[in-house]
Amino acid sequence: MTTKLRIVPLGGLGEIGKNMTVIEYGDEIIIVDAGIMFPENDMLGIDLIIPDYNYILDKSDNILAVLITHGHEDHVGALSHLMREIDAPIYATRLTAGLIEGKLRQAKLQHDVSLRTIEASDVLHIGAFTVEPFHVAHSIPDGVGYGITTPVGLIVHTGDYKFDHTPVDGWPPDFAKLAEFSNRGVLCLLADSTNADRPGWTQSETVITDAFDELFRQAEGRIIVATFASLISRIQQVANAADLYGRKLAITGRSMRDNSKIARKLGYLDIPDDLLIDISQANSLPPEKVAILVTGSQGEPTAVLGRLANGRHPKLSIEEGDTVVLSAHPIPGNEEMIYRIINRLLQRGANVLHEGIANVHVSGHASQEEMKLLINLVKPKFFVPIHGELRHLQAHGRLAQEMGIREENISVVENGTILELEEHSLTIGPRIPGGYVFVDGIGVGDVGPAVMRDRERLADSGFFIAVISLEIDGRLVEQPEIISRGFVYLEEAEEIMEGARETIAQTIGASGRNRDKIDKRIENALSRYLYTETGRRPMVYAIVK
Repeated sequence: MTTKLRIVPLGGLGEIGKNMTVIEYGDEIIIVDAGIMFPENDMLGIDLIIPDYNYILDKSDNILAVLITHGHEDHVGALSHLMREIDAPIYATRLTAGLIEGKLRQAKLQHDVSLRTIEASDVLHIGAFTVEPFHVAHSIPDGVGYGITTPVGLIVHTGDYKFDHTPVDGWPPDFAKLAEFSNRGVLCLLADSTNADRPGWTQSETVITDAFDELFRQAEGRIIVATFASLISRIQQVANAADLYGRKLAITGRSMRDNSKIARKLGYLDIPDDLLIDISQANSLPPEKVAILVTGSQGEPTAVLGRLANGRHPKLSIEEGDTVVLSAHPIPGNEEMIYRIINRLLQRGANVLHEGIANVHVSGHASQEEMKLLINLVKPKFFVPIHGELRHLQAHGRLAQEMGIREENISVVENGTILELEEHSLTIGPRIPGGYVFVDGIGVGDVGPAVMRDRERLADSGFFIAVISLEIDGRLVEQPEIISRGFVYLEEAEEIMEGARETIAQTIGASGRNRDKIDKRIENALSRYLYTETGRRPMVYAIVK
């Protein structure tokens, strides 16, 4: 019986972020990417989300390699968690490896993990797989996709890509390699779907260069640019514009400083030493001589831009005449936080530019015409849209069908769905858990749906605690002590408090000497009373002593 190839997406399908794909043949496994996703507004207290990779933990001895496409957080951010659980080498290009090494060092794992540097022209023989990384253009240098030859056929995984003929790093996509794959015959294409609902072509990074040139030529005050810390090409564009127009550049935000230092050391950022200043020097120079790169483009309140908007940065404050540029696209779910930051910056007198009103950001992902070109170049037999919400995946599937791929050969699936490939068939198998694993502080996976529901209730209606002392015969020793937060202000709700005490007394009176589950009976009675009086449902606790 022929062994089937299994493709199991554990993240990135049905969502934006936490990309992770398992490719399995017999008892040999390779993994492509291990990223994080940032929490949505209703995920209270959650720092980040990683894939649910329990599927591979009991097969950890079979994992031969972790292949990384590029250095963005949604592709590498979960490595420090994953590599505590498995023992396999990580393969990544030079810049990506440098960024990963910094993460592993922070996690105190750098000596326990084999990190192997690859180039886009390499051919890797890993168990039953022959892996060929190929260069793609994206919004970070040194990005690759992977051609993976398996015993059942050639699989092409694009990673994140766009067909930019004039990228900032001067290294366009490897069209020739894609055509070569096509000549060999591609069994299955797994392709980025992020912009599947956008018609046309994604603009080139040169659009940003022109926009920054105009901005730096016209701005009279300081220029503060917020972008992703891993968006190395954007950092280079800001540095180039600052150098051209005689401004000194300060880079602030720990992750941005660290990434810039690594990229400069490896030769991916060309920034002269005399161009850079420390953030503490920015206030001593004329405003027209200063440019500042900061973190916080997604409205994160603890990042540099959020602290500036709230007036809480220790070394810097927004001044009248500053121009603040948000050079990033909002991650779905972050829009509200970003608009709040923009409004606060405007209140402080800044001029704020974002992609809605100026060409200060272009996507790093292919739009529909590039997706069509990719399908025509690769000519796959089977097609699996990856990296996107369900609406993106379905749009990409429809696009592939328009390009001549048969409907039965297109599999639009979400996280956890097992795909089984043979030379002439692609079968959708059972679905395994592929949901969220929450990271909260140092805890990983110990916050689940029940805790999140409690946090939502606390945020919605607060809590109400009654501390009750009873005699042996069941009579009250004294009036119950009421403690409440986020429900009502106790000093202004004496009638409600008095009614709560009466409800407690009535419940105790009706129970007589029976103290079995008296706390639960009091909680239920209080919940009914408080909802009747206020229409709200706080978390109610009765502590009976």
